[in-house]
Amino acid sequence: MADQVRDNPAESRFELMAAGQRAEAYYQIEGKVITFTHTDVPQVLSGQGVGSRLVKGALEQVRARGMKVASTCPFVSAYLGKHPEFGDLVA
Repeated sequence: MADQVRDNPAESRFELMAAGQRAEAYYQIEGKVITFTHTDVPQVLSGQGVGSRLVKGALEQVRARGMKVASTCPFVSAYLGKHPEFGDLVA
């Protein structure tokens, strides 16, 4: 499925393929806290909700692993602020 977010631990990022392009959400893990540091969505995909789908999928995986979230990435921080359903994940 093209809308599936996958973890790429070798590159410390979550990835989402859309329209042949890869969007990425980079992270660092320390103990049970994952810190999102940067998201990158190709310009051609801008404004199509790809970044939001990427972050949502990543956060769902983080929840399934029983981890907490921190963010130094403005996009992820804004997403968390707009989506209180993920508030329980915030470290």
